[in-house]
Amino acid sequence: MRLVATSGLTRESAEVWADLHDEQNVAPARARRSGTFAWVSGDSLGIGASGTVAMPLFGPDGQVGVLSVLTAEAGEPDDEQRSFLRSVAAWAAARLEGVPGALLGLAPAAGPERTVRMGELTAALAEAASTDEVVQAVAEHVLPSSGADGLAVQVLEGGRLYVVGAVGYPTELLSALHGLPLAANAVATGVLETRTPQFVESEAEFIRRYPTMTRTIDASPKNAWAFLPMIASGRTIGFCVVSYSQPRSFSDEERTLLTALSGLVGQALGRARLYDVEHARAQELQRGLLPRTLPSLPAVRAAARYLPAGRGEDVGGDWYDLIPLSGDRVALVIGDVMGHGITEAATMGQLRTAVRTLADLEMPPAELFGRLNDLVSDLGEDFYATCLYAVFDPVTRSCTFSVAGHPPPVVVYPDGTVHIPDLVADPPLGAAEPPFETHGLHLPDESLLVLCTDGLIESAVQDIEQGLGRLRQVLAEEAARVPYFRAEHSEDDIRHLDDLCDTVVSALQPDRGQTNDDAALLIAHTRCTAADDVASFLLPEDPQAAGQARRHVREQLAVWELDEFISATELLASELVGNAIRHAKGPLRLLLLRSCSLVCAVFDGSLSTPRIRHAGHTDEGGRGLLLVSALSRRWGARYLDDGKCIWSEQDIPQRGASGKPRGALDAAQAAQATSAT
Repeated sequence: MRLVATSGLTRESAEVWADLHDEQNVAPARARRSGTFAWVSGDSLGIGASGTVAMPLFGPDGQVGVLSVLTAEAGEPDDEQRSFLRSVAAWAAARLEGVPGALLGLAPAAGPERTVRMGELTAALAEAASTDEVVQAVAEHVLPSSGADGLAVQVLEGGRLYVVGAVGYPTELLSALHGLPLAANAVATGVLETRTPQFVESEAEFIRRYPTMTRTIDASPKNAWAFLPMIASGRTIGFCVVSYSQPRSFSDEERTLLTALSGLVGQALGRARLYDVEHARAQELQRGLLPRTLPSLPAVRAAARYLPAGRGEDVGGDWYDLIPLSGDRVALVIGDVMGHGITEAATMGQLRTAVRTLADLEMPPAELFGRLNDLVSDLGEDFYATCLYAVFDPVTRSCTFSVAGHPPPVVVYPDGTVHIPDLVADPPLGAAEPPFETHGLHLPDESLLVLCTDGLIESAVQDIEQGLGRLRQVLAEEAARVPYFRAEHSEDDIRHLDDLCDTVVSALQPDRGQTNDDAALLIAHTRCTAADDVASFLLPEDPQAAGQARRHVREQLAVWELDEFISATELLASELVGNAIRHAKGPLRLLLLRSCSLVCAVFDGSLSTPRIRHAGHTDEGGRGLLLVSALSRRWGARYLDDGKCIWSEQDIPQRGASGKPRGALDAAQAAQATSAT
């Protein structure tokens, strides 16, 4: 025997086997003499191996050589490892140059065609990542070459057999077999307990060998079967059934080859099952990190899509969010942690949590990005993220936003005009140096604000500018064709936005399975506050301001038919104005806003921070903000360029049969509760 190819051996080691004779006591010679598997323990080549296993290579006219593998682990290979090596040897024999013919026993395919198909099967199984891909590979490459027309793959879990893939079987039969206890399936019990393939050549033979499964065989359209155990990492994970519509016999060569194929399929399926578990965990992680649903807010209704990369763990660093702020204002966020995988998804979760926390502090976009940039920088030099953070104010009909290395927003105006702001984005978070730029847009009532990550508009065939142009075109066509604006009901509005998301994704990513980047899309429909739902009053900078504020509250709430809120709102306005007079400076302004909640806000010219005090029993003051907290569903402060705004919100519940809102807070009761506290 002449040595023709090696891998992993030095030239000096390989020369020992360069020219072997049959009588030598080495693994290749033993396999050559016996024509079967051979094992020799010890380091025969002096390279640190624990042993050598050898498999004969057979051509159409007999042995053509030997495949030898030097093992690193102690002990003789077990049955599963032998089966795997036997299948590799069979595949290798058919592909040796200068050896005519091909693998044995796969009639009716011809030898050269059979060789090609077996090579394709090996490659397909090596690439198969999921259970479905393994089953598909076997169906495409094994059934045609063996003359079979049926395939069923069942895995064993918790003492039951579950069908994970099948071809050529009726749905009713597969449903009956799915989840069947192992003890109720005599064929599976014998195959899995003995780890030995079973070949049944006719229906009569099946009934004779397995009389308890007569009803099952009556429901099957098949008349011959090969039941093959699947073993991975020394553990029996299930069995594979290759079936035929007509009775047939199995030659020794066919039995050997099908047994070897089961070893390949078992190894591939075992690896795929691990992938499926990790894939499910990754999807669960992604669902937990992204919003499960987007809130329907008075000023914004939205729909979104997260699109994982075509292959991989289905998780990445893209995210989006919709965050309610005070005064019906809304924060819209979209971002992308550079990279793809579990680590990037975890980083995305940290950033999303940080954004929500900072947004709750009412930070303007540029200041929020400054804090977020510090967070990303602290994660390490290899972490970067792009982001767009926008705040829409339905009262002023303005949208202020900052952009860090991210595609710009796209606006669709009510007349169908599509506008993309021409701006220069700051560098990505983690690479930028504050301060960040603040940009502004005027959004008329019933506009669409479209935010996306680069994975949606950039690909191997188009750059970002081309992708933005395509996005503009799609939005313009849809705005002209479908009435996305002025939906009467929120459910219809959200349904229209969902349809638009699907249209955009289909147009910009027609072949999503071939992409290697995640993508996110957020489309928001903005609604501005009606002029008669807002009332603003200037106040003097003296103690009389509190009395004037109470009068404005009484008059305005009477106009809005919210008389039951007058007492509580008078107290709120009085306390907020009194605090501004004592601790801040002018100019002073009172704002009342009617929406899903009743907002009472006082603006002043000071940047001092209001804080709740713990007043003592004998203190004459210090209970104002405590009273505000008791009267409000929530309250807070936000800072402006020229001062601050202290605001409070009271829910406006649905009206009952009497016409009075349910749950209107009684001011006297609230005051008593606060005094007791």
